Amino acid sequence: MSATPTRRMIGVMLLIPLIAALALWAFAWPAARVAPHDLPVGVAGPASATAPLQQGFERRPGAFDVHRYDDEAAARAAIEERDAYGAVVATPEGPHLLTATAAGPVVAQLLREAVTAQAPAGTQVRVSDVVATPPGDPRGGAFGASMLPLSLAGVATGALVSLLALRGVRALGTLFGAAALAGLTATALAHSWLDVLAGDWWAEAGVFGLAVLAIGSTVAGLAALLGRAGIGLGALLVVLLGNPLSGVSSAPELLPESVGMIGPWLPPGASGSLLRSVAYFDGNAAGTPALTLTVWAVLGLTAVLVGARRTAATPETPASPGAPALARESASAA
Repeated sequence: MSATPTRRMIGVMLLIPLIAALALWAFAWPAARVAPHDLPVGVAGPASATAPLQQGFERRPGAFDVHRYDDEAAARAAIEERDAYGAVVATPEGPHLLTATAAGPVVAQLLREAVTAQAPAGTQVRVSDVVATPPGDPRGGAFGASMLPLSLAGVATGALVSLLALRGVRALGTLFGAAALAGLTATALAHSWLDVLAGDWWAEAGVFGLAVLAIGSTVAGLAALLGRAGIGLGALLVVLLGNPLSGVSSAPELLPESVGMIGPWLPPGASGSLLRSVAYFDGNAAGTPALTLTVWAVLGLTAVLVGARRTAATPETPASPGAPALARESASAA
């Protein structure tokens, strides 16, 4: 029996506050609890000179994961390979901080504050930006904002494939074609026009396309298995959970520990990490996020095909035995 209008009205009134609470939890709570958790940093130089620097980081238990490097060159290489967010080099003139704003401006600022606070009074901390953000995005804000449009594009692609009843090969062709065109369009805007990205143009287009494909196929796959409810579930997974927990605007290591480990394995988090590697770090540390997106895409595409086969195998509802006779009687009466 269908719900009465009054029940539907009460259901909507109760559902909206629940959605608002979930959205506030997902977006506001991680932002309000930003703090380092096992953030990879380095100290470089002789052991006797770096010991005080390492002890300074270790005064905050669980905040930093400190690595030792022989010299400044080794520390710079670790930052460029995305093994560390920054490093402090012990020099006769005082600590020399190496940062990478391209890895996360929020992290770079946090390291400046931490190293300055632990430096002896009157000591000037020299700072070098090993991997800087492009001139078009000096504060990294545009890069951080890029994941939500990508997520929306992917959700829209998957939803349209489902609502337009595209199945099988047509569904796969639409998902691949829309992802490819979205990747080219996004790169033309972000790289060529806004100057937000600084890597290889075609590699960046591939990342954008893979991101849209992974998200779109996930939503379409859920819809193929669960019906229209799958579209809502996919949007919830990608937009309300994946986007705020991605750590793209800060870093996964700055999110609360309970969710910081989840975000990188969801499509928006993997997309942001992969795009950062390709756009600023010559593809270093791109393997894991690329594999993560590929797995999401393969699972989603498989679900689309399974749903299409299940629909094709479902027999049509047989007509009632009296239907042909009634049809003949109606024709005779006419």
